Amino acid sequence: MTADPAAKPSVLFVCVHNAGRSQMAAAFLSSLAKGAIEVRSAGSQPADTVNPAAVEAMAEVGIDMSAEVPKILTTEAVRKSDVVVTMGCGDECPYFPGKRYEDWVLEDPAGQGVDAVRPIRDRIRTRVEALITELVPAQHPDAQ
Repeated sequence: MTADPAAKPSVLFVCVHNAGRSQMAAAFLSSLAKGAIEVRSAGSQPADTVNPAAVEAMAEVGIDMSAEVPKILTTEAVRKSDVVVTMGCGDECPYFPGKRYEDWVLEDPAGQGVDAVRPIRDRIRTRVEALITELVPAQHPDAQ
């Protein structure tokens, strides 16, 4: 997927606020891929802070997102990524030929409590595990 076979694949997760779904996906990918994949996340209209319910839901599975901050989506972030995973940002994500784009349809956790965020978190984890298997086949998430 990358021009240099020794280079790590890179993934950019994008949602509108970069406060829930994209942050959880990036945190799972960082944790489960163990450095084999470069991870970025951003939002087309970033919030001021990461969703506290998302932080709490991730803490329940042993991943600390409390220090994360929403970041603005830049053309450069898309250009540097091999795979761009969008989550409800519509047409606001820049398009570059040759990039792999996926749109993950997931409920927005904004304004919801941790009970509503848990199933979203779990669907994100399943998709991230599948993505790792595709990008780094020898790096299976259960081989911990």
